[in-house]
Amino acid sequence: MLAAGSVTAVQAQRPATLDVTTARIMQRLGALAADSMEGRRAGTPGSVRARAYLVAELTAMGAKPIGSSFVVPVTLRARAGSDTAGANIVARIPGKHSSGPVLVLSAHYDHLGVRNGEVFNGADDDASGCVALLTIAERLLREPPEHDVILAFFDAEESGMVGSKAFVNAPPVPLDRIAMNINLDMVARQDGKALWVSGTSHSPGLKPIADAAAKTSSVPIRFGHDTKDLKPGDDWTGSSDHAAFHNKGIPFLYLGVEDHVDYHKPGDDADRVDPAFYRGTVEFAYALVRSADATLASVARAKP
Repeated sequence: MLAAGSVTAVQAQRPATLDVTTARIMQRLGALAADSMEGRRAGTPGSVRARAYLVAELTAMGAKPIGSSFVVPVTLRARAGSDTAGANIVARIPGKHSSGPVLVLSAHYDHLGVRNGEVFNGADDDASGCVALLTIAERLLREPPEHDVILAFFDAEESGMVGSKAFVNAPPVPLDRIAMNINLDMVARQDGKALWVSGTSHSPGLKPIADAAAKTSSVPIRFGHDTKDLKPGDDWTGSSDHAAFHNKGIPFLYLGVEDHVDYHKPGDDADRVDPAFYRGTVEFAYALVRSADATLASVARAKP
């Protein structure tokens, strides 16, 4: 906990004012990673509040659910201090060709909750991915994509990727229509000075899609963390919700930063995030969605 009046190194480097878009991104990040969300542990009141916040943001921007509600119930495993009633949040951005292949854009909204009186806010992990999805959704609503984009905010990633497994086992569209998954998990912290893209070793045809988006990126983009020859923990193939899609034979691209000093610690707060770096990763993710959308039909044909 910082002493009153003290600032982090990141805060000291921030410009006095932020442009409107960056300020909105940071405001949302601060809201979703606030102490009032109590760390967003799946099955807790904090998780319910985070869910309500995301649904309110989607509703305000004019996004629509696929079915009757954004909230899709998920059964959680029993844990002390937690309910077994969880939920994914699922929305659809209609494309110009709504009968064709579908892109699923995902992030998880749960985190670790409160431990020993300390709130694990999970600003980077993974409020950052959720806020990126909200920002991208607003743009896609203004300028519709060629193909349907499903937004999936998954519950209980931290306790076994329960939400994403439930999604692929009971998908809102036939599974064979899902051409690919782009999953965002930890995209805000600048500690490693780069954003990583994983998944191209499994689906080499996706590399040109990512390369096209990287050409205009303001943050360094690196490829890797997706081969079995790496030391334990460095292969991210099974490390987040994209694993559920991969296990169903659906190509994925996973965006994330490498672990930092506040990973799974109480210090993962919004004030540790460099707004310029985070804005850059959001812009890259948006460019990646547009690049994927432009070639989604060919991706669908190339699926194993």
